Amino acid sequence: MQVIVTGHHLEVTDALKAHIDAKFEKLARHFDNVTDVHVILSVEKLVQKAEATLQLSGAKLFAEDSQEDMYAAIDAMVVKLERQISKHKEKTGSHR
Repeated sequence: MQVIVTGHHLEVTDALKAHIDAKFEKLARHFDNVTDVHVILSVEKLVQKAEATLQLSGAKLFAEDSQEDMYAAIDAMVVKLERQISKHKEKTGSHR
């Protein structure tokens, strides 16, 4: 799994990158077909925004969240992605 982190109007620190890597390692444990992750962190006045595009085998998932704290925005975004992954996993499972 390749995680690419970019920042718009924001310097991506090592702490932010480590937090994102830890969160997406948890996601990879739930569903091992995650191939590519692109995370964009941005700041607009007082709003911290995190958005991610997740490339799975056969699907592309997107989630975003805005909070006053960047770490809270990342956590909420990962929760949204977990829900989408579990839904995708349910769809692709065997129906027998």
